[in-house]
Amino acid sequence: MNATAKPSGAEKRQEFYDRLAPQNLAPLWEVLRGLLPNEPRSKAAPHRWRYADIRPLLMESGHLLTAQEAERRVLVLENPAMAGMSRATATMYAGIQLIMPGETAPAHRHTPSALRFMLEGEGAFTAVGGERTTMRRGDFIITPAWAWHDHGNEGSDPCAWLDGLDLPLVQFFEAGFNEHYNDDRQTITRPEGDAMARFGSNMLPLKPESRYGQTTPIFNYPFAQTRAALVSAAEGEKPDPHEAMTLRYSNPLDGGWAMPTMSAWMTYLPAGFETKPMRSTDGIVMALAEGRLSARIGEQDFALEESDVAVAPGWTWRSYRAEKDSFLFCFSDRVAQEKLGLYREERGRV
Repeated sequence: MNATAKPSGAEKRQEFYDRLAPQNLAPLWEVLRGLLPNEPRSKAAPHRWRYADIRPLLMESGHLLTAQEAERRVLVLENPAMAGMSRATATMYAGIQLIMPGETAPAHRHTPSALRFMLEGEGAFTAVGGERTTMRRGDFIITPAWAWHDHGNEGSDPCAWLDGLDLPLVQFFEAGFNEHYNDDRQTITRPEGDAMARFGSNMLPLKPESRYGQTTPIFNYPFAQTRAALVSAAEGEKPDPHEAMTLRYSNPLDGGWAMPTMSAWMTYLPAGFETKPMRSTDGIVMALAEGRLSARIGEQDFALEESDVAVAPGWTWRSYRAEKDSFLFCFSDRVAQEKLGLYREERGRV
């Protein structure tokens, strides 16, 4: 009589796991290390998009379809490690939008918050909540969540800008809504400059109220003003070894970040200045507004020219060296991480 071999410990476990699956159960001890790593490991990869390479394709798209046909004529900046996911980082969407002369990108609204960073052209405008603002190179422009907005180009040249949205965050929460306006352009109810006059001149209404929930009531932060502030601040205080001279865009009502889910800031690096490495848990999208610099992100080196876009994934070392006076625009999910108590940074001593 042949003795029946007893099942091994591994076989017993597998048999047990096989009985868990039909009950939609799984053993935590088999996946715990992946759920709780010793430190973050971003799925995104460091990358740079050269505007000189993108621009011919962007302009070609302008002859393939109209802004009305596309609703938003945008080339999505896809992180090479997350192809097909419409993500520049794990939590941030980025793309470059084109408006040709005479065009209108139809009015709509949605729950994802959006920001614009103007890269090229004169004559473009965006309208938000009944007020228009002219878009100039280097301007930081905000579209608050669920605010009606449309874009247009009344100039003679193509206009392009960097779009940033918290779309992956909204998708994660499965909280996305979208609605179209009853016309291509919304009704304008306030003169241009109204928001800046009320909230952006170091003065506030006696009873200040936010027009857009947790988002700043200012929706255009002009580059000319930002640049002047950074240069003056650098003259009065030595740049930080890790952050150079950095100022963040703020909400004048509470002094916090300008947007509830996306942080945005501008860094000024004088010619020859080199930052020491640092890393943080937020994945950062950056665009060079002016100048030329070298960026080391993780183990990769990138040369950034004006209007180039790059990403530094979360918890990845980054440092910069300015070849000439440089102004670097950045945005990330830092504010959301701070609210959740998740944000962390580390500064190198090299």
